[in-house]
Amino acid sequence: MPVIHNSEEVVANCAKLIAAANSLHVPVTATEQYPKGLGPTIPQLATTIPHRPEKLDFSCSRCLGWGLAQDDPAGRFRVVVAGIEAHVCVLQTAMDLLAAGFRVYIPVDAVGSRKTLDRDIALQRLTAAGAILTTYESVLFEWCERAGSPDFKQISKLIVRAN
Repeated sequence: MPVIHNSEEVVANCAKLIAAANSLHVPVTATEQYPKGLGPTIPQLATTIPHRPEKLDFSCSRCLGWGLAQDDPAGRFRVVVAGIEAHVCVLQTAMDLLAAGFRVYIPVDAVGSRKTLDRDIALQRLTAAGAILTTYESVLFEWCERAGSPDFKQISKLIVRAN
């Protein structure tokens, strides 16, 4: 993480996505890309997602054995993809999910790369392939759906704390 451009923002926004997902009972999945060589998930995020399978494939959808969106037993067809590096693991995971028929959302303030050019080109490629670029805050409010509920109050606390 120390070499990732804007790493503090990426980590903070990923943490808010995870906290909101857990609060709203949205399933969260994480993987670790070659932790022996690249290091494990940073503690701020690792403690919130205890099960993180190791992988060597850049796409986590391959590692997790995800099939076609139409075959998902829970009927889920939308996936939010965040993390690092935007031009490698995020890109290949999102491309595989798009090819499998999932609707893919990329919160641009929760993805990073070492170089901004790599991140920017990856986001352009993802947009051209059909992924929807968004922000972590938009994702949180879309998950929440309405104001005035206990869920809204929880989500609002995450966002107010951020500003």
